[in-house]
Amino acid sequence: MDDLLQFAGSYWWLIFIVGPIVGGWIGGVAKYNERRRRDRIELERIRRAPVLPVTPPGPSPAEADAADRDRQIERILADHDDTDRRWLDFELDVAKLIDYPLVTDMREPLTQTFHRAKRVADGLRPESPDALRPAGALERYREAVRDYEVAFEAAVREAKRRAQSGFSEPERRRLQSAQRLMALAESESSTPAERQSAYKQARRELDGLIALPEATTDDLERRIAGELEA
Repeated sequence: MDDLLQFAGSYWWLIFIVGPIVGGWIGGVAKYNERRRRDRIELERIRRAPVLPVTPPGPSPAEADAADRDRQIERILADHDDTDRRWLDFELDVAKLIDYPLVTDMREPLTQTFHRAKRVADGLRPESPDALRPAGALERYREAVRDYEVAFEAAVREAKRRAQSGFSEPERRRLQSAQRLMALAESESSTPAERQSAYKQARRELDGLIALPEATTDDLERRIAGELEA
């Protein structure tokens, strides 16, 4: 013990060399312990965290654009079909054509515009949706279909507004007679001879008043009776 004290007294200056080393070692141990504590806390947090489902990567911008264009193509083709169907409801319904004759009167400007727009839209309609994918093709077709829709609405609205007002009283009586005869011709309770006679009389009443579209007469003759003379 005396030797140790004597040594310490003789070499007291070593404290300035050994002290920082010992202090650094003690500090390093403390930092290591603190780091291990934080690591254990983080591992425990990860262990307790709920497992989230893996979300698959979304479509690329190019794929998203292509999908959006496909939806637009599908929508505009459906709009074209819908307008065609609404026009067919008129075209194949003689009663409507007689009630609203302006819708087939090509002397009426709105009717001309409607039929012109229909031809343009039908001409641009592709056989395959793929033809609408190139730049500009869909936009041209969409504009044509929109023109067709608007022109149809305008023509029908004007035809309903004016109805048979452009006809004289005797002409309106002829239209009403034709309507009754067409109903008789389409009635399945009538005999073939009655249907044939009623159809011919109705066509005579309409002659010079309303020009029935070819699709209308073809459909009528198929539905009324196969016995109708050519």
